[in-house]
Amino acid sequence: MDWAEKYRPQRLADIVGNTSAVHQLLEWAKDWTSDRKPVLLYGKPGIGKTSAAYALARDLGWEIIELNASDQRTKGAIERIAGSSSVTASLSGALRRLILLDEADNLEGNADRGGAKAIADIIRHSRQPIILIANDAYGVAPEVRKLCEQVQFRAVPARSLAPYLRGICASEGLQCDEEAIRMIAEDAHGDIRSALNMLFGTSIGRDHIAPSDLHAYQKDSRSSIFDLIAKTISGSSDDQLIRLSREVEDTPDAVIQWIEAAISQHREGWRRASGLTLLSRADLYLGRTFRRQYYTLWRYASAMMLIGSATVSSGSGLRPRLAPPGRWQRMGQARRQKQVRLSLENRLAEAYHIPQRTISEEYLTLISRIADDNPSQCVRLLNLDADQLGLLIHDKVRAGKIIKEMEKQAKDEEKRKKGSIKVKEEKKTLEENPSSERKVPEKKPPAQSTLFSF
Repeated sequence: MDWAEKYRPQRLADIVGNTSAVHQLLEWAKDWTSDRKPVLLYGKPGIGKTSAAYALARDLGWEIIELNASDQRTKGAIERIAGSSSVTASLSGALRRLILLDEADNLEGNADRGGAKAIADIIRHSRQPIILIANDAYGVAPEVRKLCEQVQFRAVPARSLAPYLRGICASEGLQCDEEAIRMIAEDAHGDIRSALNMLFGTSIGRDHIAPSDLHAYQKDSRSSIFDLIAKTISGSSDDQLIRLSREVEDTPDAVIQWIEAAISQHREGWRRASGLTLLSRADLYLGRTFRRQYYTLWRYASAMMLIGSATVSSGSGLRPRLAPPGRWQRMGQARRQKQVRLSLENRLAEAYHIPQRTISEEYLTLISRIADDNPSQCVRLLNLDADQLGLLIHDKVRAGKIIKEMEKQAKDEEKRKKGSIKVKEEKKTLEENPSSERKVPEKKPPAQSTLFSF
């Protein structure tokens, strides 16, 4: 058995890192009622999301039913497996039945057709707690995400991971140098599963691990783009810059954009002008590379952008803010806006039985004006989320307030219905069993006053 499975946490107290997220998850479970939203655990792989869900179930004595990406997750399959489980009590005597949907951000393709809608329906009518797990919260279908409370799990820092690895070495009777533990903890980049796999792989056939034993099992620890840009602006040697450029994963057409963002932070105008001039010449080589498919020209582009920028920046003392180029962020926002627009158009096309292209070209403006006059009715009819409504009425703030108010109204209405059903059931019970009417307690005579009566 590999160590990732062998040392899987059995209790919430055993979870490494993410103390705040674990506490939030536990409070959600302790206060859970049928009115409470499901919880969506999201974060990078290998940091304990699924383990936390199973540990929670063990701590509270809940039965757990899991549906993951390896299962067929069509509408019928989800309703058959999770649907019945969400409204029935556990047969094993457990206090509750926890429905766990792993990899909820992978509901896509023909195999999962209708799955998101089925999950949303189950969430609305569930009488049992539900936990969804995803690597990316925005990869979850909007109609499902808006029904969940979101809890973020973050990468486990090396300072928290190192003592955990040290404890496992002690349990296995394995001697591991402190430097080796530190290297594993840092190279894992917050991924607990990866750290355990590195430690397990290195330990095979050994009773002692030294730093020199790790090279074959380490994650890719080549230099990052941040190292390359920092060395370039600090004016490092030509050989070092060329070596670093070969180690980074980014191609020269991406590196030049990082350098441009850093060069533009120079205070002196002549440095900015000289640096950008060199980058423009390097860009000519990049253009010729793609046009001619002659990638040997990349070496000339790399040398000009790196060595030239290092020469211009030498002695400036600049410590630039290292961040992805601003245009990437704008492109990401535009891409997200496009995805929201596409999902909205598909929703409208499905609702009105009109081709998506026709909706986009002819009817979107008209529907937008109608939605602006009565946004609440539009949300009810089309099941829109805040992003889609914001795009439709061109006001994100107003859309967020409308969605929040509608969720509050829906929650109050659900409580009112449950209260009405409870009153009807009590009335029916009294009609069927008149003898079970509540007896009005007789008033007792007041006790005699004493010195200590108040």
